[in-house]
Amino acid sequence: MSKQVCIYCASSQQVAAKYFQHSREITAQIIASDHHIIYGGGASGLMGAVADTVIENKGRIIGVMPHFMKTVEWNHPDVTEMIYVDTMAARKERMIEGTDVFIALPGGTGTLEEIIEVITLKRLGQTHASIIFYNQDGYYDAMHQMISRAVDERFMTASHLDMIHFVSTQAELMDLVNAEADAIIDINTAVVR
Repeated sequence: MSKQVCIYCASSQQVAAKYFQHSREITAQIIASDHHIIYGGGASGLMGAVADTVIENKGRIIGVMPHFMKTVEWNHPDVTEMIYVDTMAARKERMIEGTDVFIALPGGTGTLEEIIEVITLKRLGQTHASIIFYNQDGYYDAMHQMISRAVDERFMTASHLDMIHFVSTQAELMDLVNAEADAIIDINTAVVR
């Protein structure tokens, strides 16, 4: 079954080559598995690598970008399915719509903001989608520790941590991408009682 895979990742051109390499490899595998990608529409950094890889592999990619970013030419010129919106909030909302799998590749505050919102929505029963942190070289170890501490100190439950996947290999990631969708979480479990 073909899925919409949302990839959140960095726009920085300055990150190590290993992050570009893994982003390209993961993207190629997603396209080879007959899924399509929705992403933030950018032409630089890991976002550009994702888009370039989809285009090279003749896959489908949807970009979503606020008008103010297009004004400064951050948009990828070769992404033919580009959706322009008014705000960053509208961008996140459109990227969430219809998505079956969310992947956070290594990134900065934008990536973190986007994936944290999806975690909250899943916890509230608003999405069934799988949520995956690609923990390349331990990049997201601190995030896993923070969420685990929230569970330990009863801000969240263990079931909330269970709905988030931290993987360190591409094989693990692709197993989750190709797996059946998670069940919708009962909103009554959202609050720690």
